[in-house]
Amino acid sequence: MKTKRAYTMNVRAEAVEGTRTRIREALFDLATTRLFTEISLDDVATAAGVSVQTVLRHYGSRAALIESNIEYAIAKVAQERVAPEGDVDTALEVLMDHYELRGDTVLLMLAQEGTDDQVRRLTDSGRAMHREWVASTFAAAVAGRDDLVDLLVVATDVYTWKLLRRDRGLDRSTTEQRIRSLVSALTAQE
Repeated sequence: MKTKRAYTMNVRAEAVEGTRTRIREALFDLATTRLFTEISLDDVATAAGVSVQTVLRHYGSRAALIESNIEYAIAKVAQERVAPEGDVDTALEVLMDHYELRGDTVLLMLAQEGTDDQVRRLTDSGRAMHREWVASTFAAAVAGRDDLVDLLVVATDVYTWKLLRRDRGLDRSTTEQRIRSLVSALTAQE
């Protein structure tokens, strides 16, 4: 009997976590194309295939759901940007993959940060994550130089990608080559 109960509890816990994940993914996906202020609990529930009451049962409120999603989004993005430490070529390729997948969403989040405190915490975390990524990726070149970290952050920033890819209309390959040229020019000075 204990074995059956333990199994039942595990299955239930997995089902609960699966529902929570579907709800977080639904909000994450909706936020890729819409302002947070335009996303209702009904929208999230419909996208997750659950009721609004289920969303509220799991998260308590819309604000709590968004807060949980901030942590989820940061972890997801960090995983997408993992690259071998010290391998600058692969790191830049991973970064370009990330911008191709999430760059427009990041820009949408940045557009909202001035009017939404939760989004601001997300974008602040994103900035810190990017700076840490630069410091780690270019550790051999920067050797404790904050000025060089600053310049490499700018060279590899989503706005640099936007200027080349979206504003100039360059293809991915050309955009990546131009960002590599910026990085090479900065790291060659050392």
